[in-house]
Amino acid sequence: MLKSLKDKRVIFLKGKQRDFLINSIQRLSLSWIELAKKIKIHPRTLNDWKREKYSMPLLTVQKICQMTDTKLPADVEIKDRFWYTKKGGEIAGRLVYEKYGLIGGDPKKRRRKWLQWWNKTGKFNLSGYFVPKKITKPKQTGELAEFVGIMIGDGGITKKQITVTLNYITDKEYINFVRGLFTKLFGVKPALYQREKESVINIVVSRIKLVKFCQTIGLKVGNKIKQQIDIPNWVKNNNKFKTACLRGLMDTDGCIFNECHEIKNKKYCYPRLLFVSHSINLRLSVYKIMQELEFHPVIRNNRSVNLENRQEIIKYFQLIGTNNSKHRMRYNKFMEGSDNWSFHQS
Repeated sequence: MLKSLKDKRVIFLKGKQRDFLINSIQRLSLSWIELAKKIKIHPRTLNDWKREKYSMPLLTVQKICQMTDTKLPADVEIKDRFWYTKKGGEIAGRLVYEKYGLIGGDPKKRRRKWLQWWNKTGKFNLSGYFVPKKITKPKQTGELAEFVGIMIGDGGITKKQITVTLNYITDKEYINFVRGLFTKLFGVKPALYQREKESVINIVVSRIKLVKFCQTIGLKVGNKIKQQIDIPNWVKNNNKFKTACLRGLMDTDGCIFNECHEIKNKKYCYPRLLFVSHSINLRLSVYKIMQELEFHPVIRNNRSVNLENRQEIIKYFQLIGTNNSKHRMRYNKFMEGSDNWSFHQS
């Protein structure tokens, strides 16, 4: 109810709004500035009301009436805010209709005139708003395959935009790598948008041509999980490409950690390297690629592909490697034999 009253305005007869305010000032023995403070408005607004430049809110008029122990004047009207716009639109619409017979004029004539302009002038003088910005279209390489892995992991694609979302604290150095990869592959400079409340940063490129190119290499617009995204075949069919793509996937949606258990007051820790995804197709592809590279992966809880052998984790970092310094830092601690880098415990 209160919300609806906020949008109501009191429409006084000409001169009566000024009289109402002057009478209120006299009854309360206040100055204009003091009254403005009482009703919590700027003195300039009160002066505009006194000059009847604007109508007054119903709640404010009621408050003044309560302060002065008077009733709302009987000869006022209560109307919705911006009530006059509808009235003005109706008047203007009626005048246009009376003159031209149609609101907006003859649509066939407008269409004909627009086509004349377009064929004679418009299509030869396109502005930047009409012409999609160019990009470099790279060949199929290991770097492009790694980009595909990054996009499948932490990327998102809309009809006009490419975004990679990373943690701006733990992925600080990796952000520069990903941004540089965009520039190297496509000749574009991504924008960065930090969302501090969520501790993330968005690496964004708004290029329609880049979106279309990404679709040609097997990436999808929209929800990746609903579409059960998978690694494109051109990547799976090349050992160099699938190795690079796996690196991009693990650098974004993977982690290395020490899994620790306490049994009879004794602590046991085991290194783990895992990739997490809710896409069944993607999990199976990562599992198969690891097998083809002579690893022995394990699927856990229908959500992650794990390497659980110390020697195979070492082999992964020697064969696949990482461009994400946080993974490299954890791996170095693992090689040092430290237990205090664990963050998964049971």
